[in-house]
Amino acid sequence: MTSTETTEAAGRPARAAALDILHAALAARAGLEGGLAHPSVRALEPRDRAFARALAMATLRHLGAIDAALQARLKKPPPERVVNILRIGAAQLFVLKTPPHAAVAATVDLAPKSFTGLVNAVLRGLTREPPDLATPELLAPQWLYARWMSAYGAETARAIAAQIGEEPPTDLSLKPGVAPEGLEGEVLPGGSFRAAMAGDVTGWPGFAEGRWWVQDASAAVPARLLAVGPGETALDLCAAPGGKTLQLAADGAQVVAVDRNGQRLKRLRENLRRTGLAAEVVEADAADWKDGRTFDAVLLDAPCSATGTFRRHPDVLWVASPKDVANLAAVQSRLLDSAARRVRPGGRLVYCVCSLEPEEGEAQAAAFLSRTPGFALEPVAAGEGGAPEASLRADGTLRILPQHRPGGTDGFYIARFRRAG
Repeated sequence: MTSTETTEAAGRPARAAALDILHAALAARAGLEGGLAHPSVRALEPRDRAFARALAMATLRHLGAIDAALQARLKKPPPERVVNILRIGAAQLFVLKTPPHAAVAATVDLAPKSFTGLVNAVLRGLTREPPDLATPELLAPQWLYARWMSAYGAETARAIAAQIGEEPPTDLSLKPGVAPEGLEGEVLPGGSFRAAMAGDVTGWPGFAEGRWWVQDASAAVPARLLAVGPGETALDLCAAPGGKTLQLAADGAQVVAVDRNGQRLKRLRENLRRTGLAAEVVEADAADWKDGRTFDAVLLDAPCSATGTFRRHPDVLWVASPKDVANLAAVQSRLLDSAARRVRPGGRLVYCVCSLEPEEGEAQAAAFLSRTPGFALEPVAAGEGGAPEASLRADGTLRILPQHRPGGTDGFYIARFRRAG
């Protein structure tokens, strides 16, 4: 069945479920995971559930451009639900390429009776004058785009934003010594495997046997930079859902994984069981964890605005705010201080965030060094850990941008420190 036939076959419940995903991701700030857990989504058959997710994601990835097109045709904003109905209608028309008659009719069917005329008129108007949904400057919220312009320059900001509308491939981390048997794709620098496959990963060869786990190629770099060996001790702070814990354990370290989110720790434990790897799992706030142990290697993947993850979580762009960036920067400072106390003399510390915002990256590293005697940057070498060479900064830290890898990659800032012996 073609994608067009799939979108036409998907019924009203699937489109209504896409609306629930949108509402959860944007208004309720529950994220895509919260939206996908909505009862209306879970009640669908697998094919319709996949369509609801695809429709919601298509809408979120092009939300800025869709909203610009809609605002040009609306004299005043209708209720939020009607706006979301118009948004998914536009996504069906111009992203999923549903035939106009089917897209308009199905979208009008979702609208309250008092707004069916408006929805019909707006969407039919868009079919006569199709909007350009590929303009990078429209794909990001304007305040964020302005920040990227300031931090990286016009050309780079445009290249970052151009990635927002692209559907990302799935990257896997393989256990040491495991070949990607039965999987289609390519091995990336550093060892990550980029799959040229789609669908539910739990049905892919090697999943049930625990030979690999899903982990973006950028997210796999920080643990590699710690270069842990058998018998070393490693601490993974803010560890859930556990990709980096699995890496450290697979490399032979004795790992302690700390996170305060019990639900996310369940996923970490499930992944440990599936892969046959071992770690001590602790539910605690990493900043206040009452444990006096020190470790050879400490990894802090700090909570952040997550703007670098927009390829799989485009909703983060639309729920983040400048205030969030400032508040999270303060949290990161506390966590870095806590992480530093847990590094043994001569040990190393890797700090990373999946954010594109300098306050959560470069500024954090500089402030940490200025207030923390005994720690120094340990520069990353070009290509080390599989990091794109374009990501290496003059000071030896990494600023991975989404366009730095063909096919895209998550945005990260990564710094490695060494404590004096």
